[in-house]
Amino acid sequence: MPDTFLLIQMLGFLAVIGAFAGVLAGLLGVGGGIVLVPAFFYAFQTLGYDGPDLMQMCLATSLATIIVTSVRSVMSHNKKGAVDWDILRSWAPGIVIGAVLGMLLVAQLRTTTLQAIFGILALFVGLYIGLGRTSWRLGPVMPIGFGRATVSPVMGFLSVLMGIGGGSFGVPLMSLFSVPIHRAVATAAGFGVLIAVPSVIGFLFVSLDGPVPPLTVGAVNLVAFGAIIAMTLITAPLGVKLAHAMDPGPLKRVFAIFLVLVALNMLRKALLG
Repeated sequence: MPDTFLLIQMLGFLAVIGAFAGVLAGLLGVGGGIVLVPAFFYAFQTLGYDGPDLMQMCLATSLATIIVTSVRSVMSHNKKGAVDWDILRSWAPGIVIGAVLGMLLVAQLRTTTLQAIFGILALFVGLYIGLGRTSWRLGPVMPIGFGRATVSPVMGFLSVLMGIGGGSFGVPLMSLFSVPIHRAVATAAGFGVLIAVPSVIGFLFVSLDGPVPPLTVGAVNLVAFGAIIAMTLITAPLGVKLAHAMDPGPLKRVFAIFLVLVALNMLRKALLG
């Protein structure tokens, strides 16, 4: 039987994390995974679960929450006609292939390597959030043919390596190829489903070394999953209301600095570990 006090501690940690991630997702339009993975890492490490496969559990559990939040987001955006189903359908095979390959690689790597990968990729995401411009363009339409066949699996692959959905890579990509921002955000939620579902199915069959928290199936911790889903569903609408009531621009820059610092700390821990 899991220790009751330990479960209460975990729920307390995770409720705060989920509330923060939900507000940020609604306020800044960033995916929760970019916040959840480092938060899971520090929470589980504090609770004594600092095993060689800790990052695997953080990535897998983050992706499990993304299934629920992305499906909910796609359904909401679709009611407003904002999802570009042509992009979603044509990019789906490559994204799924990349996600499966990413899961297979993550299952073979250890925490220090995954920390380094997360740190490097999060550093680039943070710099783009802070320094990127909405006017930047790479082309008038989304890539097709060889371009799509190359970029789509890379996006799915890198997203799984970070434990994130479609927002952090999908929204900038579509914006750079002239997709209006509201359609990019809506369609990227669909990317999140394509990334998370196949990878989480695989992670459910991964065996972790070292101590793991109570109620962990494969690499997915069900306590963290339930707590995060409950809190993000409550707090994300609050973030949306705040976004309409204030200018999110300065907050986006603050979040970019925060993300860069988190990325650098992950890299520091990887180098020292």
